[in-house]
Amino acid sequence: MIVTCVYVHVKPEFTASFTEATKANHQESVKEPGNLRFDFVRQADDPCRFLIYEAYVSEEAAAAHKTTPHYLLWRDTVADWMAEPRKGVKYTFVAPSIAEL
Repeated sequence: MIVTCVYVHVKPEFTASFTEATKANHQESVKEPGNLRFDFVRQADDPCRFLIYEAYVSEEAAAAHKTTPHYLLWRDTVADWMAEPRKGVKYTFVAPSIAEL
């Protein structure tokens, strides 16, 4: 399993638009083959900071996500709304999943 945490800092005037665009991306991303999770959360103490938690079964499935029409639309739509470049950090799975317990 491949996990990517995407840290996003959005300009204050774009938080509502960013939220809507990212919800639309989420709704399509969870339908992708190989997608295990796609969570979208806002930082509790800063409404301009978000985290997108993506889990895919493989590197190939994670890479395929970045070629989908919904991801490409999201990427291009939100690009100018960032207060700083978004940061994606990849993780590999260490402990067994709940399904494996």
